[in-house]
Amino acid sequence: MLTSPDTLTGGILELILSAGPIAKAVLAVLAIFSIISWALIVEKWWQFRRVRRQTLAFLRVFREGRRPSVVVASAKKLRESPLAQLYVAAYDEMAAGHDLDALVDEGDEGSTARLTAAERAMRSASALEVAKLERYLPFLATTASACPFIGLFGTVVGVMNSFHGIGAQGSASLAVVAPGISEALVATAAGLGAAIPAVIGYNYFVNRVKHWATEMEGFALDMLNLLSRPTPKLARPVKKDGV
Repeated sequence: MLTSPDTLTGGILELILSAGPIAKAVLAVLAIFSIISWALIVEKWWQFRRVRRQTLAFLRVFREGRRPSVVVASAKKLRESPLAQLYVAAYDEMAAGHDLDALVDEGDEGSTARLTAAERAMRSASALEVAKLERYLPFLATTASACPFIGLFGTVVGVMNSFHGIGAQGSASLAVVAPGISEALVATAAGLGAAIPAVIGYNYFVNRVKHWATEMEGFALDMLNLLSRPTPKLARPVKKDGV
């Protein structure tokens, strides 16, 4: 006979309520890890969505070949875009003490010192942007690696209670063993339930961070190439089809 979902849910709740204090503490810890992990997964998903949307908006302005002052004004509004922040860093270094629009109009070639300063600024900005994208990911990694062992601890406690019941009752019947084994299996399931989403989320977001790190590296090289030309224009199209 098939067991209805309501009966199954009620049985699990009964097991949790009838569990010992150690098992309840284990389940509470796993629940906290799971709630925080899901909150971080949702937050990071929205963050990377904003990053992509704002980067596409920045590239549209950048590829139109407008004056540097116009592009940087738009870039400063797109704080979630890593490429926009690299552009702002390069602009600030190249325009230090100069009117960059006038330099572009005059065809002034960027000096080696200014190019080196712009490169350092973009490297620093890139490191900051990567750190921003990686924020909270270590917690997901910790959840993925620690929760199965926390659940295993609850499993061991449940098995120990089963053996204690066998010793106290002098019997290995199912009625004696079942409560402790059920308690152990619930802890194992809770540990996996907290760890599996964290593993999936961590791997997905790490790949997104690598993607944007590659995009920033390519954009920085394109910027340096543009700045080193006889007519350095900070608002010329780059050879990219998309993000």
